[in-house]
Amino acid sequence: MFAIVDIAGTQERVEEGVKLKVPLQDSETGNKVSFANVLLIVDGAAVTLGKPYVEGASVEATVLQHGKGDKIRVQKAHRRKRYRRVHGHRQQFTEIEITKIVR
Repeated sequence: MFAIVDIAGTQERVEEGVKLKVPLQDSETGNKVSFANVLLIVDGAAVTLGKPYVEGASVEATVLQHGKGDKIRVQKAHRRKRYRRVHGHRQQFTEIEITKIVR
């Protein structure tokens, strides 16, 4: 059984026991979080499609850790104008483990 869930503006395919890195969530490490924006649930041959969300369905997860992703470097330059800028960015994330899909 798997589900498609809207988590902080991103759609993720989740199954029980799967670990995901999602955008930063406002929850402490070890706490349980629930996502109610379930778009689709597939259980064998039974497919439940939401309009836009499946009523009464949710996905429960446990927060494992918070962290920062790899650094990316953004460079800007204007040729022949002595204009050079370099900016770095590290996106924050929350690692979660899916514990249960509630239909």
